[in-house]
Amino acid sequence: MKVSDRTHGVEYAIRDITAYANRIRAQGKEITYLNIGDPVKFDFKTPAHIKKALIDAVNRDENYYADSEGLPELRQAIVEKESEKGLDVTPDDVLVTNGVSEGLDMTLASIVDPNSEVLMPGPYYPPYSSYVKFYGGRPVEFRLHEDGRPDLEDLRSKITSRSRALCIISPNNPTGEVFDRKSLQQLVDIATEHDLYVICDEIYDKIAFDSQFTGIGKVAKDAPVVLLNGFSKAYLMTGWRCGYVCMNSSSRKLDQFREDVPKLARVRIAANLPVQHAAVAALRGPQDHIPQMVDRLRRRRDYVVKRLNAMSGIQCRLPRGAFYVFPKIELGSRWKDDKEFVIDLLNTTGVLTVHGSGFGSAYGSGHFRIVYLPPEDQLEKAMDRLERFLR
Repeated sequence: MKVSDRTHGVEYAIRDITAYANRIRAQGKEITYLNIGDPVKFDFKTPAHIKKALIDAVNRDENYYADSEGLPELRQAIVEKESEKGLDVTPDDVLVTNGVSEGLDMTLASIVDPNSEVLMPGPYYPPYSSYVKFYGGRPVEFRLHEDGRPDLEDLRSKITSRSRALCIISPNNPTGEVFDRKSLQQLVDIATEHDLYVICDEIYDKIAFDSQFTGIGKVAKDAPVVLLNGFSKAYLMTGWRCGYVCMNSSSRKLDQFREDVPKLARVRIAANLPVQHAAVAALRGPQDHIPQMVDRLRRRRDYVVKRLNAMSGIQCRLPRGAFYVFPKIELGSRWKDDKEFVIDLLNTTGVLTVHGSGFGSAYGSGHFRIVYLPPEDQLEKAMDRLERFLR
C-alpha cells in the first residue's frame, strides 16, 4: 500500500538505534543504555509534591478535556517563569503542549512551506530536521566555532530568499554548549535583519554548570521569538509529556502566527489536564531538587570527560549544560563512519550510544553522543568497556 512520501525523511537516531540493541538483548546480552536523555530512568526521581499534585487532580476528577490553549493557572505560572528570564509574554501568548516535541511540530507546521529553509546550529536535535523535511522544507546547518560560539559569517552565507527561521538550542542537545548573551544577541540581530523567525529551545535552562544561563528573552526586544520549553528534564516529568510554546508579546511580526497556531492546538483537542495541574505544582512548589540534580550531574560530567580524554583516539569538550557529551573519534581504517563505530561498540561491549551523524551529517559526523545520567558505578563500567574496546 502507498505510504506518503513525506514520511521518508523522518529520522530519530536516538531511538532508531535502539532497534539494534533490542536484537542484542534478545540474545541474552546485557545492554548499558547511554542513548536516551531520560533522568527518571536512572536515579533522578520525580519530586513527591509533583507526583502528589497529579494524583490529587485525578482524585478530584480533573479528568476532562482542558482548554485547548492550556490550563489558565498553568499558563499564568509559565508567564511568571519566562518573565523572570526576560521574555515579554502574557497568558494569551502561551500554548501548553504534549511535550516540547508537539510544540516544535506545531511551530514548524505553521511556518514551513515546500522548499522553504530553516537554519539550525550543527549538530542539532534530530526532530528539528525531521519536522522541517516532513513539511516540505530543507534544514540548513550552520557552523559553530571550536569554543561553541556561532560562526556568524557561515550563518550569513547560508541565508537565502527561501530562509524562513533560525533555530537556537541552548543548552544544546547533543553538545551541551550554552550560548552566552553576546552570541544570542548576534543571532537575534541577524534574524531580525533578514525577517526570520527565531525558534529558541530552552528545555535545559535550569541545567547549566559553569556559567549563568541567559534566556533568549534578555535580548529578544521586539524580535519574532518563539520560545519552546517544558517540564521533562528539570522537573523530571519525562513520561508525562508536558511542554509549552511562548510567543514574544512585543513582536507585531508574530501577529499572524499568534492567530493561527492555536488552531492546531484546537485540532488536537488539549494537553493532559491532570499533568497540567502537576506542572503548576512544579513551577510554584519547592525547587530544591534542581541544584542537587545539577551538582550530581556536574560530578558525572567531569568524570566521563576525564575518562574520555584519557583514551586514545577520542577528544571530548567539556559541556556547559544539559547531560550529554559529544566526543570526536578517530575512525581510521577500522570503521567507515560513526554509525558503524556505534554499532560495533554495542555488539562488542553492550554499551549503547548514538552516532553523531544522526544529529546532522555536516557537523555531527565523526562523533558519538553519550548520556551521563547513570550513577557513577554504572558510568565507570561503561567507560571501562569503551576503553578496552578502543584498545
